This record gives sequence, C-alpha cells and structure tokens, in this order.
Amino acid sequence: MLECKGLEFNLNLIAPTISYSKLSARSKNTARHFMHPLNIMFSRFSAFYSPLLATDACGFLAEVGLHANFSVAKSPTDPRSGLKDGSLDLIQSAVSSSWALLERGDISDIVHFAQINARDGFFLVSREDAPAFRWNDLSGRKVLVDHGGQPLAMFKYACHKMQLGYASIDAIDAGDPEEMDAAFRAGSADFVHLQGPAPQQLVHEGYGSIVANVGDAIGPVAFSSLAARTTWLETDEAHAFSSAFRKAKKHVMTAPATELAAELQHFFPQIAAAALAQTLQAYQALGCWDEEIVIDRAAYATALDVFEYSGLIQQRHPLDKVVVEPPG
Repeated sequence: MLECKGLEFNLNLIAPTISYSKLSARSKNTARHFMHPLNIMFSRFSAFYSPLLATDACGFLAEVGLHANFSVAKSPTDPRSGLKDGSLDLIQSAVSSSWALLERGDISDIVHFAQINARDGFFLVSREDAPAFRWNDLSGRKVLVDHGGQPLAMFKYACHKMQLGYASIDAIDAGDPEEMDAAFRAGSADFVHLQGPAPQQLVHEGYGSIVANVGDAIGPVAFSSLAARTTWLETDEAHAFSSAFRKAKKHVMTAPATELAAELQHFFPQIAAAALAQTLQAYQALGCWDEEIVIDRAAYATALDVFEYSGLIQQRHPLDKVVVEPPG
C-alpha cells in the first residue's frame, strides 16, 4: 500500500492544512524540485474528486518534484478570482462555468485543460428501502435536491431522461450539502440528492438506502474539470502536473477500493472507512474515472444538452472556446 501525505480539514471542510510528516516513497530520487507549491482550490470537496486528491496524497506530484496546497472555496467566485490575482495555479471547476461568461460576451484566459470526472457523481438516498425503485417513485415525494447551478441542471436533465416531470417532485432547497444532510437526518424529506461519500455515510449510519445515481441516468458528460490560466499552462510546472495527474487518474481507477480508501482516509476523518470504500467502488463502477485526461468532445456536447434543456444557455458554445489540450 502506498504511504500518503495527510491533509486535514476542519469540520466545515473550509480551511485545509497540509502535513508533510509522511512522505511517499515516490518522492525519492526526484530529478527536479520546483521552488513553490501548487496552489489548488476545490469548488466543492468530496470523494468525487479523488483523482485530484491522489496527485499529492499518493505521491504522484512528489515524483515530478511538486507538492500542493489545497483549499476549498468559501464562495463561488473564489476559484476564478484566485486564478486572476495569481494566488491560485489551478482549480477544480466545470466547463459549464465558462458558458455564463460567454453568454455575456466576456473573454477570459482561464481555460479547462483536463477532465476529472466523466459522469455526474450524485446519488439518491431513500429513507425507506426501495429495492424496486423507479425514478417515477419521486413524483409527489419530498426530495432534498442540491440547488447548485450544475447539480440542479443535471438532476433536472436526469428526470427528463427517465421520463419524470421535475415539477411533479416536491423539491426542497435546504441549502448547502451539509445542511441538506442534516435536514435528511432530521426527517425533512423522503429522499436526498448528494455527492459521495455523504450518501454512503447516511446508509452506514442506518438513515436510508441508495436507490439511484444521476450518472447512470445521464451517461458520459463533462462534469468536472481542471482549469487554469493559459500562461500557467505553458510552464514546466503545468507539464509536470499533467504527468502526475494522468498517473493519479489511472491509480484511482484501478486500485482496490479498500486500498484507495485507506490512502485517502486523511481527507475524510468523519467518514467510516467502509463507507468511503463503498463510495470509491461506486465511482469506479460508474465510470467516473478513466486514464484519459483530455476533455471528451461527446461528453462536452452532453453537458451542453443538459444546460440547454434547463434554459441556462442560449447557444451551444464551441468546445475550443473554453477547452484546450492538456500540457505535455
């Protein structure tokens, strides 16, 4: 098993600090060491983004002479603002985040260069056992739905694909994922729509069962990606990072889920090891991660379909307006 660095988050997953008390064997015999860490911000934090977590935690960055300072956005504007002012090198984002700018006619040097996830990573948890669940079972029921821009658009599109009218659901906006989790625990709804590992932890604690995932309903889609400024993508650091990210994606795709969970447990101190392993296994089986880091044109087109369906874009923005090939 790989020995990984620990990353500790506070209870709100807001203020991460990195500990270098443990160093992977991968850091030995590195030919080059860059002088400063990569500053990387997550728009959200979950096991869904394990390929990015694994770059640093499992030593793939150390192997190319890099290490990372991870942080989590406190507001939706933080990631792009950090890239613009130079406090961040790259961010976890989504191609859809660039479309709002294009809709306004704005031009940006922030581009998406690598795909993290090729599926939606949200699950539906039912308070009651529902072994024969169908999406139409949501009709007339109280559902805590994530009302973030992309998660909500994806959920609505999944309902459409599964021939369920979203308007037939008693959709509840309880706030952020932590507030949604608390509301479900308090009995406020029949179903809840969350990213892993929160659903698996709810099941682990006996609050319900996972009955569906949005990723299966939609299929391949450009859900989450890495973005940076074009000037950074020309640097040696960017080339080294891309090499490490390719290896990390292959690792999270192929490693036994229990081993991967042990490697990443530092990031999720309040999640049971079994629940984390189940989350990672589910994402592997779903096809969220593959060895390819290039943002797929067909998956990009599906993301356009999703946002077009919800009326969030007025035109289908060409891939080359927001996406570039990864360095190296």
